[in-house]
Amino acid sequence: MDFVVPLVKEQVSEAEWATRCDLAALYRIAALFNWEDLVFMHATAKVPGAQHFLINPYGSLFDEVTASSLVKVDLQGNKVMPSPFEINPAGYTIHSCIHAERPDVKYILHTHSINGTAVSAQKDGLLPLSQFAFHALKSLSYHDYEGLALYEDEKPRLVRDLGNSEYMILRNHGLLTVGESAGEVFQSMHRLEAACMVQVRAQQASELHPIPPEVLKRTSLESKADRAVKARLVWSAMLRRLQRVNPGFDA
Repeated sequence: MDFVVPLVKEQVSEAEWATRCDLAALYRIAALFNWEDLVFMHATAKVPGAQHFLINPYGSLFDEVTASSLVKVDLQGNKVMPSPFEINPAGYTIHSCIHAERPDVKYILHTHSINGTAVSAQKDGLLPLSQFAFHALKSLSYHDYEGLALYEDEKPRLVRDLGNSEYMILRNHGLLTVGESAGEVFQSMHRLEAACMVQVRAQQASELHPIPPEVLKRTSLESKADRAVKARLVWSAMLRRLQRVNPGFDA
């Protein structure tokens, strides 16, 4: 950052501060996995008890986002708390409509990873080639590309296409996951990104061996509560790693 980030911990509730710390950590963890796209990708979190959400300051790298630097905006993209930073309009367009229409969604993570974008450009989308894909395919939707995400009229179609899914492939664009916690959206994105990576690599072989249809039809034994428990374990582990390699997100 080119200037000092004003600390905001004393200006917000404990619940909002905890959310800010988790979202800042999510950005830095995404950077650890090379999911960032310079300064043009987004993760957001709903502010507890308010129709506002937090988003990254436009121009910051993911590995330098802090809890205090996050910008608080309303569903129309207006800043509702003083901040020296602006936001990326494309991030507001995609995330605001999901936060408005999906009350169960507290966090959203959207990436432009090379593997994810490669699969988003394939006609058949995500193929059942791995256990990663097996998980994602249980709750996966698609949204057709309409150009840069800057137009209000795309919002209803994006929300419609997402439906109640936890995973979405934005065709010719990238990946998106939603969840009730930072750990959930990270775990989901890790699975979806891994599924795309396996697919891109497997397609270099002479012949693919997909998961049999009868196996795909089986109900996942992983309940929502089980996923939440796993996400908490994963998130705790990732925070420990982050504290070792890139501390300071909680400032």
